[in-house]
Amino acid sequence: MPQKQKEGLFEDGERLDGRAPDEMRDINIEVSPLKSPDGSAFVEIGNTRIMAAVKGPKELHPRHLQKANRAVLQAKYRMAPFSVDDRMSPKPSRRSREISLVTKRALEPVVKLEMFPKLAINVYVEVLEADASTRVTGITAASLALADAGIPMRGLVQACAVGKLEDTMVLDVAGEEDAYGKADIPVATINGDIDQITLLQMDGDITADDVREGLELAEKGNEKLFEKQKQALREAYKGGDN
Repeated sequence: MPQKQKEGLFEDGERLDGRAPDEMRDINIEVSPLKSPDGSAFVEIGNTRIMAAVKGPKELHPRHLQKANRAVLQAKYRMAPFSVDDRMSPKPSRRSREISLVTKRALEPVVKLEMFPKLAINVYVEVLEADASTRVTGITAASLALADAGIPMRGLVQACAVGKLEDTMVLDVAGEEDAYGKADIPVATINGDIDQITLLQMDGDITADDVREGLELAEKGNEKLFEKQKQALREAYKGGDN
């Protein structure tokens, strides 16, 4: 949690990694990197690297969990043991369970679950390397994996985290910013539209003005991510009609 304080998170108006407050890290996206799942996507934002995969729709077991009028979307978020400097336990943690639920809820509004009654759609998010903002990067990757799997959707979901460093709101929290910043606001949207929010969490010392400024930054970040998502899908399927 961003509760600790540290001076010097800015130098000459720039963040420690040289970015401006409204600048994202480098973004690299690949659709369909894996062949075994029904859909997959790799998203790299700075040094945060995440693989997402989708299996389904398929019959849901045990059957008492089935929904007669729609599919059940299940999400599992996990950090690989080698994803951080200190080895992560492979056992599910309270944090991984919470982020799994957050991921599920951020994606449900766009998936046409009503088309697959009694079935399950399973989403897997694997953090390969963590440098902050893993939950939002995982949501961005999972949305693409669903699209790659051919799951009918109302749009794409993309997510980024904005934070407060000293007295400045910044886009795309990373590294030490996550550890020492004053606040953290993950935001997920549909098609980069800040009026269609599927996830909004807030943690830390923030004002109403901070929230408004943060949402403006998140809209800028998610619009960029949406363009990158579309570009990655086009690259994956170019020539697919031939």
